[in-house]
Amino acid sequence: MTQTEAARTDTTRTRNRVLVTGGTGKTGRRTVARLRERGVETRAASRSGETPFDWADRTTWQAALDEVDAVYIVPLDTSPSPTPAFVEQAVAAGVRRLVLLSARGVDVPGYFGSSYEGGGPHAEGEAAVRSSGAAWTILRPGWFAQNFSEGVFLDGVRAGELALPTGDGTAAFVDADDIAEVAVVALTEDGHDGEVYELSGPRALGIADVLDEIAKVTGARAAYVPVEESVFRAGLVAQGLAEEEAALWTDAMRPIRTSREAPVTDGVRRALGRPPRDIADVVRDASAAGAWG
Repeated sequence: MTQTEAARTDTTRTRNRVLVTGGTGKTGRRTVARLRERGVETRAASRSGETPFDWADRTTWQAALDEVDAVYIVPLDTSPSPTPAFVEQAVAAGVRRLVLLSARGVDVPGYFGSSYEGGGPHAEGEAAVRSSGAAWTILRPGWFAQNFSEGVFLDGVRAGELALPTGDGTAAFVDADDIAEVAVVALTEDGHDGEVYELSGPRALGIADVLDEIAKVTGARAAYVPVEESVFRAGLVAQGLAEEEAALWTDAMRPIRTSREAPVTDGVRRALGRPPRDIADVVRDASAAGAWG
């Protein structure tokens, strides 16, 4: 065992149990798997997970936090955010380390639309962990590459037409596996306290470009159809979303349309010592897993 490996082992031993909220979600389940591969005792917490946890039901929080040393917080994207109250309860329960999944652009005025004025729930969460008294690390990823294979864009890709209010904008879509790996090192290794990691992929692509990457692997290309924000928002409402939620989703896509998600950031390299994975790698893995049939 190398000196670095020994140091990592010692660090992991002193942090005996990790709680992952959103433990069945995109980054949560990946973080749980990697922690357990390292031999870290991990609780996967969610409404449907092995450890019951519901952001809307505070009576579920204490049992999940019992004897926990570190928490990966995957927050609700709603305001007012329950994250500050959860952080306060976690620290009172003895949690010593907090790793928060935030969002790219949270500190940039106007990055999103009016629905996120003042940074929205992510800014509330960041303020809470910074003032908590516990060691903290903040992850700020951009749009996930996996949204095309297991998220909000999947149905459109499978149906052969993806209609979005993103115009000709581009984004450096980030791999959820990279986010999880950064979360794991922040939870289990020294050297990440007080760090804010801006996370992106290695290159910027438009929606049509990503669909081209998928077509290269699957042989089937979905069409990208740009639509106006008002049309997109109305379509979400027609599907049953509340007006406020539809507005949040529409505003969340504005950084793609304006190409504010395009710049490549150094967070993955700073945290992991390697470049971020490319969208082509994500597409290949997703196709092998049967994402698009």
